[in-house]
Amino acid sequence: MFETILLPTDGSEDAESAADAGLELAQIHDAEVHVLCVAETGLLGHVRLPGDADSAEHAMHRQAETFVSRVADRAGDLPVTTAVRTGPPETELLEYANEIDADLIVMGTRGRGGVHKLAIGSVTDHVIRFGDIDVYVPSLE
Repeated sequence: MFETILLPTDGSEDAESAADAGLELAQIHDAEVHVLCVAETGLLGHVRLPGDADSAEHAMHRQAETFVSRVADRAGDLPVTTAVRTGPPETELLEYANEIDADLIVMGTRGRGGVHKLAIGSVTDHVIRFGDIDVYVPSLE
């Protein structure tokens, strides 16, 4: 039924749990898995940071790579593609899903959005409302 499943992650507990549910579905359907993290840099993207990071954007990109690697490492023998994008998460997520012709997006209800800790996260809400791809938001209690 599902051939290509997208697992967006921001490293949050909700995203990690949703990714595990998505990996289970991918195993059942023998589906290809894509793990995506969008580094939202906003206005701070070009601010130089102390230490070895060239900029906030570079540091966020490295962190995003860590997040996708954590999910990919749990995929076992499933075919996995990882990707990191920069920009508004809701926009980048839907664009990527369309590019890979995803059959399903599996995502958590809330991510790292702090202020947006409502019943459902703002990115998830946007993807459900404006995307044309099925979205599965597993109950994570």
